[in-house]
Amino acid sequence: MEEEFEFGSAEDAKFSVERYEEMIRNHDQYFFDAQAFENIIDYYIEKNDPLKALQVVEYARNQHPFAAVFFIKQAQLLVVTNRASEAFDSLDKAAMLEASDPDIYVIRGNLYESMERYDEALENYEKALELADETDDVLLHIAYVHQNMGDYDQAIKYLKRCLEQNMENQDALYELAFCYDVLDNQEESVQFYMQYIDNEPYSYAAWYNLGNAYTKLGLFEKAIDAYDYAILIKESFASAYFNKGNALVNLEKYAEAIEVYRHTFEYEQPNADTYCAIGECYEKLEQMDDARAFYKKSVKMDPKLADAWFGIGVTLDFEERYFEALHFYKKALDLDIANADYWFAIADAEYKLGRIDEAAQAYEKVVELNPVDIDAWLDYSSILYEQSKLTEAIEVMTEAIKTNPGTAELYYRMVAYLFAKGDYNEALNQLELALSTDAEKHFILFEYLPQLQNNKVIIDIINRYTR
Repeated sequence: MEEEFEFGSAEDAKFSVERYEEMIRNHDQYFFDAQAFENIIDYYIEKNDPLKALQVVEYARNQHPFAAVFFIKQAQLLVVTNRASEAFDSLDKAAMLEASDPDIYVIRGNLYESMERYDEALENYEKALELADETDDVLLHIAYVHQNMGDYDQAIKYLKRCLEQNMENQDALYELAFCYDVLDNQEESVQFYMQYIDNEPYSYAAWYNLGNAYTKLGLFEKAIDAYDYAILIKESFASAYFNKGNALVNLEKYAEAIEVYRHTFEYEQPNADTYCAIGECYEKLEQMDDARAFYKKSVKMDPKLADAWFGIGVTLDFEERYFEALHFYKKALDLDIANADYWFAIADAEYKLGRIDEAAQAYEKVVELNPVDIDAWLDYSSILYEQSKLTEAIEVMTEAIKTNPGTAELYYRMVAYLFAKGDYNEALNQLELALSTDAEKHFILFEYLPQLQNNKVIIDIINRYTR
């Protein structure tokens, strides 16, 4: 935790550093008062040179052996240089000199937290809480520990206390959003941020988090309004533009989304994710050349972004360039081997290229990774059926129904396969199951086997369920 010191002027600090460096050059011993030493230590901390700062601490401790502040500074620097046990020693010495300094307990809490000794961390933070004048940072630390322990309700309690102390604490606002997210409690999140905004209407972070909570609830219009307020308060808030773009995509307003995504480039360097998102919008608008151009920019910037490689494949697939599409689908798959959507696209492209065995293998992978993908089960069984592999097609449908017992489409397809195989009794059993699951969808059966429309037995059974 930062301590408030009565600093002299910047000139004093500069003079102290120059004198100290002169002393080192001359291998001499000059005297500095405690304040001067603190200035010199802080100078090296700001210059990100902890080793030099530690050297100054040694001199300071020799000249001011009863000043707890130098043991505390030493502990902070030992933490930074990964020397935990020495840091504990320094804190013990500081506590012997000035047990009421809250920084001792904050640093000790940090050490225990990094060692995952959470109970001891909490004990020290609670002690710091009793002693500190400004407690928002300590409350934030306690919230982090509860998060690490998986106790998000408790974390929320401390984050709210932190914000009561300091409404401006952005970290606490974002952590709160994270906790609500983990608990999947967006309604309470919305409630909190609305209340917060009543007191702090100009908090762009609160409006932004409110937008995110609305997005997760699928309330995209409201999310866009919240992002607009965040942008109004902080025009350069690139993340708010990006998330607003995503909300517009969810409303299928692709042209508007592109404009909003492009706004982010005014306030931050273009990045691969934004290029990819723009590419996807052009793809949805079926402007495939533009889509491909942005996907290519995306992979140029981040060759590990699987979605962008996949997007290039989609644009080629749309143009019936299946062989080229396959190359890009496979590049995406190399980066994300367990992505069922990629396997599905590969299966479809292989099928269109007439490579039936490869297509079947890819479909098998899709249903293994995403067993609730009904289209994949239907397509997989369909290519087996086309190959006159009726027994295998029926086996696939059996497996599909076992995994998705409430899905009428699967039963109707099963009926079609059983009729094609000549297994009429079982076909009629499955038809009853299909009709009792969803009688309205019986037309699916005739789409697949139109000749069954003339089958009196089947029509009679269907009529029993649909009258």
